[in-house]
Amino acid sequence: MRWWPRSVRWQILASLILLEALSVLLFALLLVSKLGHDVHQHSLERLAHQATSLSLQASEALLKDQAAWVGVSVRTTGDAPSVSLAKVTDPAGNVLFVSKGDPRQFALDSAERAQISNLKRDQLKVFLRSGDRWESASPIYTGDTLRGYAWVENNRAWDDGQLHIVERAILIFGIIWAGASALLVWILSRAISRPLAVLQGGTAALMTLPESTARFPLPVTVDNEFGDLIEAFNRMVASIEEQRAGLHDTLSLLDSTLANAPVGLAFFDRRLRFVRVNHVFAGLTAVPLNRHLGRTLPEILPQPTARQVEEAVERVFVSEEPAKDLELCGEGGKPIRPWTWLVSAYPVRTATNSAANQVRWAGVIIQDISERKRSEEALRKTEKLAATGRLAASIAHEINNPLEAITNLLFLLRNFSGIEEPALKYVTMAEHEARRITEIAQQTLRFYRQSTLPLRASMAELVDSVLNLYQSRLNTLNILVERKYDPEINLFCYAGEIRQVFAHLVSNAVDATAEGGRLSIRARRSQSWRNPAVAGVRFTVADTGSGMDTEVRERVFEAFFTTKEDIGTGLGLWVSHEIILKHHGMVRVRSCPAGLGKPSGTVFHFFLPDDEALTHTTPTTRL
Repeated sequence: MRWWPRSVRWQILASLILLEALSVLLFALLLVSKLGHDVHQHSLERLAHQATSLSLQASEALLKDQAAWVGVSVRTTGDAPSVSLAKVTDPAGNVLFVSKGDPRQFALDSAERAQISNLKRDQLKVFLRSGDRWESASPIYTGDTLRGYAWVENNRAWDDGQLHIVERAILIFGIIWAGASALLVWILSRAISRPLAVLQGGTAALMTLPESTARFPLPVTVDNEFGDLIEAFNRMVASIEEQRAGLHDTLSLLDSTLANAPVGLAFFDRRLRFVRVNHVFAGLTAVPLNRHLGRTLPEILPQPTARQVEEAVERVFVSEEPAKDLELCGEGGKPIRPWTWLVSAYPVRTATNSAANQVRWAGVIIQDISERKRSEEALRKTEKLAATGRLAASIAHEINNPLEAITNLLFLLRNFSGIEEPALKYVTMAEHEARRITEIAQQTLRFYRQSTLPLRASMAELVDSVLNLYQSRLNTLNILVERKYDPEINLFCYAGEIRQVFAHLVSNAVDATAEGGRLSIRARRSQSWRNPAVAGVRFTVADTGSGMDTEVRERVFEAFFTTKEDIGTGLGLWVSHEIILKHHGMVRVRSCPAGLGKPSGTVFHFFLPDDEALTHTTPTTRL
């Protein structure tokens, strides 16, 4: 019942008020019924008495031959508050006197005339007229002679007023009685409900914040059974708090171990559904922590990884023995990259299990060894590249000796052999190509032999040397090179390493640019993007090549990431990024892939500060 109050205090109060209202109503009905009957009886008796009195007074007045006194008696009788009308008629029923008004207006009606034949000497008649009106009639005799009749009609409004006075008295009594009872019950219910409210508040606080003890112990304000109940509740809370403290310490240790373990942890029931995981496991699966519970492995992990882990968990439940060092490989994450997991599964038993030797759960430990695998692969590739660099430097060094002999022989042939055109032209061309071979060998040695200290180097010479190295490929592909830099620009840096940066950027631009494309290299004095007070040089390498999509652009500086399949190592831009960071610089990339309805290409912006404090930085050799 929604209208019924929930509070015990108000329930008691409402119940008592309802009971009092019903009791007073029943009492009032009975009393009013009884009083109504008594008032009616008294009214009839009074009416008969008044008619008899009027007939006697009229008889005495007629005996004394004082007819005028009859009129006075009629008016006196009619002045009574319980009388509506009094009148006297002759034996034929003609009205002689009335208590008010003109006698001709109050002629007897048919009901009254019907009563005349029933009136006898020393008898009166009380009868009911229309409109719920009572009237009494009494004959008037002087001796044995019938002189007329006395008629008295009651005032029903006066009778009802007497009854209403009683009803109002009963109503006032009922209200006072109900109010006094309600006040008494309210005081009593308050004494009951206050300790109950304290217990209710304590229970609500215990349920809402079970670990908070700010509201305990509850105050004991009464010395009765409720006070004993509150004290027992306080002892129960204290006992629960002691048990919770011990359990909380244990759970804190377990949760801390589970949450901060450097490996992924997951637990499964016999239906192979997750019952708990830690944050590391959620990070490995790239699924929010709260979405694991109640789900199966195929709903979280991709196939066939899910199937392999399920098989390991099933073996644990069947054999009740651990399954160790299961190596799984796959791809995932954002950005997508290959990963390798080392998975172990073990049985979990609990003392509360009905079957003491039965495995209740299976735990799974996943260790992400992707970085270790990538590091091992990187080490292998680095060793290969180091060996290749040493071999290239050795070859370049060994080429210098025969190149010097060839250059000398061509000089002698051109100046002392006396040959003429067109043979002399071919000798000149051979000398030019020999000088190109010498320059390529020297550039190769420069890439490998890095100076141990930074020096102030000309950026124009450095960029020109890289472009000269790729001039043949640029000419073959008919790529237009735009050079926009001041020949006087210089920078305090590791020149060999900066040369590597330009070599990687130019090489990638040439690989990405189709025949007839454009390569633009710019350099100018500028300030740091982050701190305008830091001066340096800003470089731009832009091409009109095929461009990169968003996923490739996000991974462009990642080690061993390449889009060149078999011919790429994935180390060029990674090495370039490391060199820029080593010089305390910054780099930005913008790219638009082909097929979007606008020009494609890639732009690398990088800033290098001109800071002679770089001498305190330990240089590293990059291949």
